[in-house]
Amino acid sequence: MALRFEILGRFNRARAAQLILPHYECQTPLFMPVGTQGTIKGLTTHQLEDIGCQIILGNTYHLALRPTSELIDDLGGLHKFMNWPRALLTDSGGFQMVSLLHLADITEKGVTFQSPVDGKPMLLTPEESIQIQNRIGADIIMALDDVVKTTITGPRIEEAMYRTLRWIDRCIAAHKRPHEQNLFGIVQGGLDPVLRDKCVRGLVERNLPGYAIGGLAGGEDKDSFWRVVAQCTAALPEHKPRYVMGVGYPLDIVVCSALGADMYDCVYPTRTARFGTALVPEGVLRLKHKVMADDMRPIDPSCDCMVCKTYTRAYIHCLVTKDAMGSQLLSYHNLYYMMKLSRDLHSSIVEGRFPEFVCQFLQKMFPQGDVPEWVCNAMEVAGIDISSCSAPFSSLPSKVEDTQNQEVKQ
Repeated sequence: MALRFEILGRFNRARAAQLILPHYECQTPLFMPVGTQGTIKGLTTHQLEDIGCQIILGNTYHLALRPTSELIDDLGGLHKFMNWPRALLTDSGGFQMVSLLHLADITEKGVTFQSPVDGKPMLLTPEESIQIQNRIGADIIMALDDVVKTTITGPRIEEAMYRTLRWIDRCIAAHKRPHEQNLFGIVQGGLDPVLRDKCVRGLVERNLPGYAIGGLAGGEDKDSFWRVVAQCTAALPEHKPRYVMGVGYPLDIVVCSALGADMYDCVYPTRTARFGTALVPEGVLRLKHKVMADDMRPIDPSCDCMVCKTYTRAYIHCLVTKDAMGSQLLSYHNLYYMMKLSRDLHSSIVEGRFPEFVCQFLQKMFPQGDVPEWVCNAMEVAGIDISSCSAPFSSLPSKVEDTQNQEVKQ
């Protein structure tokens, strides 16, 4: 295996670790920004290094279409192509089954996509996905899985789980660089605990370098979300990294880390920046609002990032409605926020003050003590007492969009 995973500290289920990859020694828990085609929109690789980014995620499907994995390979791999000295992770292309379903046809052989570039059919098999990722050269590569939205029920969920297990063997057989790249399997099974358990056990039998929890953050209610994460982290090996795919809301990352997860990725911090929204300890700050037009404070007075040290809310308000620089500055700030959150999670676990960190985080986001019930339930399972920062019988709605967009009161 081309990684080493050393746990440095714990609090109940939460753990802080050193994840040593071929290109970088990472500290977990960690958040990975999504650079679909080898770039984080609006930011340079030097800026990403400055803010402490450890791993960037690239998208196999999009890179295979343009500029093509063959060209990336000819030019020395994705690290060299994008001038990124730290770690990379590539997804398998499986998520596009959900996001581009109108363009995709799924069979046992693989997934046939209609190319959004030229309209031609493109067959992505488990073997082809791994071959593409071997050419791209990321530190971590993901097995092709059969992805189904968690909001779907019935036999399709079971079919996708068993197909994911059959495909992992094809991925392992096709993987030609196991001493340079780490193949992670992906746990599927929807919201069904029995199917999730079967998938976990099947993947663990394959003794992979790491494991991901897939098929979440797709519209399921938050109570179901955390219970799947809790079930999978409890069953996955203690000495291997655990990656919850598609999770990027700060509250979700704190909860999943308390439940024993290590790695996360999502487009949310940069995508929400392009819509003029900043991440702050209290929730989100919408810079497009008129009230920002004459606000001379920084986005977040407690933030040490270049944007908060240099620019006012009024200035960024002026930019976000008219100029690309606005989304670039907000992307920088939001990713800085996510990297600091990762560092704070790691250090609080190592230093034995994780419960205090969680309570401080929740107090800032929910100053009235109205912590959502699903968070309270998850923290009880994680063995973290949050009674000092949550009012009794808190019962806010538990839909996906309810908590991450909690707006700062002006």
